[in-house]
Formats: sequence, C-alpha cells, structure tokens
Amino acid sequence: MTFRPSLALGVAVLAASATVLATGAPAGAAEPTQTASSTPSVSNGKLKRVDAIELSAESLVLERDDRTVVDVSMRDARSTVSLLNRLLGTPSRTQTAEGDGGACFPAGTTYTWGGAIRVAALATPAELGNAVEIRVLRDEVRSRSGSMVELSGPHGVQVGDDIERRIERTAPEDRMSFGSDDSDDPSAWQVLLQRGWDDTEQRTDDRSSDDRSSDDRRARAASDPDTDDAEDTRGDDAGRNGVSALTDDTTVTVLGSPMPVNATSGC
Repeated sequence: MTFRPSLALGVAVLAASATVLATGAPAGAAEPTQTASSTPSVSNGKLKRVDAIELSAESLVLERDDRTVVDVSMRDARSTVSLLNRLLGTPSRTQTAEGDGGACFPAGTTYTWGGAIRVAALATPAELGNAVEIRVLRDEVRSRSGSMVELSGPHGVQVGDDIERRIERTAPEDRMSFGSDDSDDPSAWQVLLQRGWDDTEQRTDDRSSDDRSSDDRRARAASDPDTDDAEDTRGDDAGRNGVSALTDDTTVTVLGSPMPVNATSGC
C-alpha cells in the first residue's frame, strides 16, 4: 500500500485525477507490465452487457444483473487495465514519478476513465502484493457502447451516499476522522468497508488461538457494521487495510483500495 491515510489523501486523489484528465496521454506512455496471470477470459459479448463494477478489497468485480461476469485481481495490472479498456474505451493516461500525485503517490502509469474510475499501475508491485491502486470518484461511468455502468464498493456503497449510520456502527479500529480536533464532530471520515491485503500471514503460526479468534471477531465487525463483535485494537503500525470510503462530513467522495486505516508509520 502506498497511500498515507490523511485528509490530504482525498484531496490528492481528486487532484491527481484532474491532472490526468487535463494532460491526456503523454507520448510513449507504457502499458502496464506487471501481471500475475493471463487476462481472465471473457467474450466481448458478455463484457458488453456488464452494467456494474464493484471495487472489492483485492479485486475489481464486473457484474451483470448482480451476477459476476469477471473478477480480476489487483495483483494483475495488465488484466485490470485491459478489461477496463475493452469495457469503457480509451482512458486518459499519464506517467508519474513517486510523489507526483501527492504524499506517497506511487510511480507508474495512471489511467482514468470518464473522471470516474482511476487505476494507478505501479512501476513496482507494492509490498502487500498489489500491482495497482484503484480509486472510484463517481457513482457511474459511460461504457464504450454508450450505456451507463454503475460503480460501487462493498455493501453497495457509492460515491454520493450518506453513510452516517455505517460510520457510527463501524468498529473504532476500522475508521478514522479528519479535519477536527473534536472527534465527535469531524469534518471527514475514512471508513474501512472490507478488509484485505493481509500482511501478517508469516506471523500467523506465532499467534495464539485467542489472537486468531480476536482477528475473526474483527473481520466479522468489518463485514457487518451491525455486529456487536467490535473491539479497539489500535497500536498496529500497519493499521487495517482493504477498500475504504473517504467522506466529506458523512457523504462518500472517494472509494479506494488498497487504503489503510489507522496506520501510524510509513505509507
């Protein structure tokens, strides 16, 4: 993961997207080279009928009538960009050096479709394993064929939604507030909608069964904000990672993955 969780994050996301749209594709911009597998097989006919895209914690899910058409891993930059090109048409494109788009912004090639969905294909895959970072900036985007494709995150959360109740019911370790010294009256939030990108696998065998049970409870709290299985586990420098919603007050402005919550060190 390469973004530091801060209020500036949302601003940097939007600013970088505006830059992409304004500059277009520079001469010689390269296609993404990292790929974990061949592009998932899906016919043009099926792809043309896609009516929704969901940003999950570790993949992008293309759907038709709430059924999965294709699920592409965020560890595979080439497939992610290729499928979106086929579905949405030619994106605006720019190349960035690390930090060009804001604090901790990765080096690589950034693709933006309709000002609505942005994929940063990293020059080098991140330590967590992701080869792309994805940001959703609107609730829909026009496809290559002219139809509208709905954009959402987990649980159907979309840009423009008021998620006040979800914020209230989300476990403290899976949310953070910005823009105010008064935590009861923040001007913005970051809320983890779905956990992913577990970088603690190599420590699993060293943890007690009580530790693992605690993790299971936290995972249930993240997937279901109405659960009572919530506990505060602040102190983990890496925070909690996955797909997050950024808000202005309680209205969603950006959906993004990977995006850590309550990380206290590094990017």
